[in-house]
Amino acid sequence: MPEIRRKLVIVGDGACGKTSLLILFAEGTFSEAYVPTVFENTVTDVHVDGRDVELSLWDTAGQEDYDRLRPLSYPDAHVILICFAVDSRDSFENIEEKWAPEEGMAVQQRIGASAYLECSSKTGEGVKEVFQQATRAALLSSTRIAPDRHIRCIVV
Repeated sequence: MPEIRRKLVIVGDGACGKTSLLILFAEGTFSEAYVPTVFENTVTDVHVDGRDVELSLWDTAGQEDYDRLRPLSYPDAHVILICFAVDSRDSFENIEEKWAPEEGMAVQQRIGASAYLECSSKTGEGVKEVFQQATRAALLSSTRIAPDRHIRCIVV
C-alpha cells in the first residue's frame, strides 16, 4: 500500500468526458454511453517517478444545478484537473468563465496551471500522461492546500 496519498478533483462542463477519463484511467474501460455523474469517488494506485502514490479521484457534476455543491469537493485537494471537450468551443470557453475564474496553452499560462495536456478517453491517447503529470503536480505539494492558497491545476 502506498505511503503517499493525494486527492485529485476533476471539474468541467457536463458531458465533456470527465467520468470517461477517470474510468479509463482507473479501470481501463471506456463506454460510449453518457450517464450524468453527481459526485463519485474512487481510489487507484499510481507508480510515478519511482514512487507509489494512492490517488483519490473525485468526479464532480458539471451541470449548472450543482454549482453550489461542487466546491464542497475542493477542500484538501492537491490537484484539480480542469477538463473540456475539444469538439465544444463552449466547453473550452467555460474554463475561464466558469471553471477557472482566476483567469489550450494560452489558458494554461493565463490561469497558472501546471500543464496543458490533451487526451482522448475514447482512444486512450494521452490518458496515462494526464494522470502522471497530475500525480507529479500533487507530489510537489507535501501538504494539502489550505483554503486560502492556490491549488495546482492542470487543463485537460
